[in-house]
Amino acid sequence: MYLDSAATGQKPQVALDAMDDFYRTTNANVHRGMHGLTAKATEMYEHSREVVRDFLGAANANEIVFTKNCTEAINLVAKSWGGKNLKKGDAVVLSIMEHHSNIVPWLQLKEEKGIEIVWIDIDDEGNLKMNELETALARGNVKLVSITGQSNVLGVRPPLAEIISLAHKAKTLVLVDAAQLVAHHAVDVQKLDCDFLAFSGHKVYGPTGIGVLYGTKELLEEMPPFLGGGGMIASVTTEGFRPGDLPYKFEAGTPPIAEAVGLAAAIT
Repeated sequence: MYLDSAATGQKPQVALDAMDDFYRTTNANVHRGMHGLTAKATEMYEHSREVVRDFLGAANANEIVFTKNCTEAINLVAKSWGGKNLKKGDAVVLSIMEHHSNIVPWLQLKEEKGIEIVWIDIDDEGNLKMNELETALARGNVKLVSITGQSNVLGVRPPLAEIISLAHKAKTLVLVDAAQLVAHHAVDVQKLDCDFLAFSGHKVYGPTGIGVLYGTKELLEEMPPFLGGGGMIASVTTEGFRPGDLPYKFEAGTPPIAEAVGLAAAIT
């Protein structure tokens, strides 16, 4: 009996078969090359993005960025959005329930830029103390609430809709760490109205090595690339470069193609 799904989920046969079939029949790099195999691989990769878009209820497939895992997705927001928009004196709200993946990137920004971390506690039953969140938002310097959708330790689900509503009234963005949430509960990012949402493929019965960042088109378009290299550029000269369109400007290098195919199979 396997009881460790909070750490990783076992893989259904359909996901294993999809990845095996890709490697056996369609293995090629995507968004480069002129031959038929790369065209088919690209089609499968982008179909996987559309499957994830539908899974999350996103408005556009360009709002779905494939990453290495949920940790990388949160780091992308911290380094790209946070690096551009946060300055000394700004604050990020975290709950005491957060996974290290949703703590360390913000602590790094605290060291680098002098931002403030405001911690929201929980009561004896594990529920978020909403009065502390309201007090924090009333300060006027909170730029982001980064909150778990479901605790990996307690299993508690904070009231995301209420949190997002309060944050937006205070002109504050919200990132949801949905690593645990998406495996147990349906998520619709448009209804939820979150600004960012991240999850890992391996906790929703897909393969390791792939994660997802959802972000609204408006925010992602304004954010600088997180990594540089092949696949994320529109043009390069000896003097500089111009990044590619969404979502490719955040997908430098060869992406996790087979893993995207396996993830799509797992959540379909």
